[in-house]
Amino acid sequence: MEDAAEGARMSRKPLIWMYHSIDEYDHDPHKVTVTPDRFDRQLTWLRRRGLRGVSMRELLAAPSPRGLVGLTFDDGYADFAATAVPILARHGFTATVFALPGLFGGHNRWDDPAPRKDLMTAEQVREVADAGMEVASHGMTHVALPAVDDAALKEEVTRSRELLAEVVGGPVDGFAYAYGALGDREVAAVREAGYAYAVATWPTARDDPHALPRTYIGDTTGPLMLRVREARHRLVWR
Repeated sequence: MEDAAEGARMSRKPLIWMYHSIDEYDHDPHKVTVTPDRFDRQLTWLRRRGLRGVSMRELLAAPSPRGLVGLTFDDGYADFAATAVPILARHGFTATVFALPGLFGGHNRWDDPAPRKDLMTAEQVREVADAGMEVASHGMTHVALPAVDDAALKEEVTRSRELLAEVVGGPVDGFAYAYGALGDREVAAVREAGYAYAVATWPTARDDPHALPRTYIGDTTGPLMLRVREARHRLVWR
């Protein structure tokens, strides 16, 4: 009976893809960039398999995750608005972008001296929300939450939600932990701030809607690797 209960519990874990930046590049030491052509081909692969890419809000609201794949984008890069959204729209897909309201119009200073990437402005965030994308929080300034004190943790988690809600004119339901860094304190803070869900960077042992596992998708992730990662997810979580 315990095995059956465990199987039922794991079956609730949906397949969630994790992206960052969609852009052309020459140098990408952190492997966060996927070219527009590769991104388009990855979405085409989903469609040909009868799968639809959706925002986290839509994924978690569905009666069943069958046939759906959550598409998420960390850091709120400006190329999400300029490049990713038009490609998503061509495929009839939606996605969730995790933005940083404390750095609107800034750049990825946490990656210095890696190649500079611009972040969305408040206006761009509003535009992608109006285009049907879900806007969620990545904190205020992209810090590892376990490294900050309680006051800073509350600012990163609670204030970021408030500011984003003001920008998009609606609720902000989701959170993504910067660097995937989380522990009991951080998960509790996110839950207490009123988020409906949160996503981790890598699979965790938690059975918690505030630490959902995701699958990394990079520029070298072609059809074979997509099949392998889909199968691995089903094996581990279903």
